[in-house]
Order: sequence, then C-alpha cells, then structure tokens
Amino acid sequence: MRESERLANALALYPEDTQEAAALLKQAVPLMMRHGIPPNPVHYALWYTYCRGHEPDLNHQLDRLVKEAGSFPADSATKLFRDYIIRDELEAAHAGQQQAIDLVDDMERDVSNSVKINLNFQASLEHCIEMLDEPIALPSILSELQQSTQLIQDQQTLFLSQLRAAQNEITSLRAKLERVQLAATMDSLTQVLNRNTFTRLLEQALGNEPQGVALVMLDIDHFKQFNDQYGHPLGDRVLQHVGQLLRNALPAHGIAARYGGEEFCIILQRCADGDSVYAFAEQLRLKIRTLRIKTRSTDELLDTVTASFGVAFAESGDSVESLVTRADDALYKAKRNGRNQVQ
Repeated sequence: MRESERLANALALYPEDTQEAAALLKQAVPLMMRHGIPPNPVHYALWYTYCRGHEPDLNHQLDRLVKEAGSFPADSATKLFRDYIIRDELEAAHAGQQQAIDLVDDMERDVSNSVKINLNFQASLEHCIEMLDEPIALPSILSELQQSTQLIQDQQTLFLSQLRAAQNEITSLRAKLERVQLAATMDSLTQVLNRNTFTRLLEQALGNEPQGVALVMLDIDHFKQFNDQYGHPLGDRVLQHVGQLLRNALPAHGIAARYGGEEFCIILQRCADGDSVYAFAEQLRLKIRTLRIKTRSTDELLDTVTASFGVAFAESGDSVESLVTRADDALYKAKRNGRNQVQ
C-alpha cells in the first residue's frame, strides 16, 4: 500500500467549505472569549460543533458547564471531546482492542488444552511401561495407548482448525484497524490526505531533510460561483475528480492532501530543481483543464474546470508555516494575474 493511500478525521468530521467554516468560527470565538475559555484545539472543536448545532446534547452540556462552574474545567473539555467529537473513532478502536483480547484468550485456552492432553499422554505412557512387566496385560497396554494417541490426534486436529480460524480473525481484525487508521488520515470526499496529516508529514519531511522538498498548492478557480450555479453535489464531484487526478499523477515520493474547501497541497520530495517542480505543476494544471464533468440529470457538459497553482521550494530552516506561506503567496499571485497558471 502506498504511503498516500495508507495514511482523514477532522475534515471528515467538519465537511463545511471555507465560507461556512469561517461563519461558524465567527460565532464560536466570541463565545469562547465571553466565557474565558482558553484557545486550544480541543476547545475550538467543541465550540465550533456547538455553533453547528448538530449535537444538541453537547450544547446542553456546554451550557450547563459554563453556567454552573463559571469556568471551563480541562478534564470536562477532554471528556466532552471524547464523547461527542471522536466517539466513533474511539468505539472502533475499543472494538478492535476487545477482539484482539478475545482472540488471545481463545488461543491461550486451546494451547492449555493441548498441553493438558500431552501431559495425560505422557502419564499414560509411563503407566504402560510399568505394565510391560506383566505380559498378560499387553492388550490393555495397547488399548490404552490407542485411546491416548487418538485423544492427541483429535486435540491436534481441533487446535489446527482453531488456529486457522484465528488466522482468519487476525486478517479481518488487521483490515478493520487499517480502515480505522485510514479514516483518521484521509479526506472522505476526495480520498487524499486530510489537512492534519498533511501538516504532520510536511513537518516530518522538513525535519528529515529539507533539501529537495517542494510544496505545490492549488486552488480551483471560481469554485464558489460553480457551486452557486450548479449546486454543491456537482461541486463535490469536481473535488472528487481533482482528488482522483492528483492521486493518479503523484510521483513515487509525492503526497497529496486536501488543505481545505477547494484547495489542495502536494508535498514533493527528492526534487532535483525548481524547474522540475514547475513542470510537474504545469502538467497538473493542463490535466485539470481537460476535465469534463456532466450533470447526471440533463447530461449537460459543465464549464471547463481550471486551477491556479503556487510552488515553493524548501530552504534551510523552513518551518511548515513559512513554506506554506510562500506557496500560498505564489498561489494568490497566480490568481491576481488572471488564474489558471503556475507561479
């Protein structure tokens, strides 16, 4: 499995576009300030969700806390975040953990039974050896050995069957865990990495060796007007097509992510020079321009999709913020200069 496929999640939890998210934050931040709530990711997530109004129980809990406590206890915030924001991920992880525990318990029981049968067989052999001093007892010896041997064969057959079942269970459990991991790193709509994972991987790339690391940022042109004209479902299809195009076009050491709304990022590593990065971005621009999307109801061919690109090469001492800022500045330069170009 490629790194980009193995490695969404915050954006899956918060599918709002940039405008919607900004409007919700304009409500959430004043609420936090009014109640003296420290600005940190957990608190932002809770009050952003509060303003969305999709979790009435959470809203009730938050209202009660700020009214009764007069403050916002950190342990309460953590519990609410766990219970209302990431509960699905935790439930999936707990279910996987319990399956693993049950599987180990079953295997321990089966191995214990096998050991017990073998000890009984050993005791039977010792008894038979003692009986060999009495020739008349030979038929009894053979009968006892036959029964003990049959018990061992039956236990070994059962254990082998249960071991194979355990192997199948392990395979199924591994697949479930991989799906949970994938859901925590991927953007569910576009199937590229989410912003949190992008930030972590870019920080890792810069920490390992900034030499040869480049960042490509792209923004779909006039996307708001597209959504207004054709509706959000068709806008989602455009994002899905662009995500697929990015996945197919990635080089071996490339990582694609949805940065937010209609904006995407690509981390390139082991780049020879700026010209090769520019050429890669230019090829992507041309491929996006060739996308043709039709409405499902009328089969009407929609307007050509274009995107503006900003490219930045990592320098010694770069942080995630400084590299993203330079790529973002280049992207907005492309937009100011007429869009559908690489800067």
